[in-house]
Amino acid sequence: MRWIMMNIDFFKAVLDSEPSSVVVCDLNDTIVYMNPFAVKKYGKNLTGKNLLDCHNEHSRMLIKKTVEWFKKSSDNNSVYEFHNEKENRDVYIIALRDEEKNLIGYWEKHIYRNAETASFFDFS
Repeated sequence: MRWIMMNIDFFKAVLDSEPSSVVVCDLNDTIVYMNPFAVKKYGKNLTGKNLLDCHNEHSRMLIKKTVEWFKKSSDNNSVYEFHNEKENRDVYIIALRDEEKNLIGYWEKHIYRNAETASFFDFS
């Protein structure tokens, strides 16, 4: 049991260190986790709320359609949502699957296109 709790803490630390929004939902569209970046971006912690309540009707339809597509095949795992021109980032919905490849939820992934400006291994 201690090993399991250490793993949960370890993976939570990975998500908490992500410098972009991480919002994880279960199959009931309930937000089960938001990393600190997401809480700051959206202005509050929405854990326990229904993700669909945070979107307009068109977006709700697209989220539902995506989850249904994820359910059709364990090979269906990523959908490109859109490019945010203002923030120069691409947004994807990613399937979450258990060890047997059963769909257990989904999350939104943000990939920023801005090139890194730091020097390699700059420890200063």
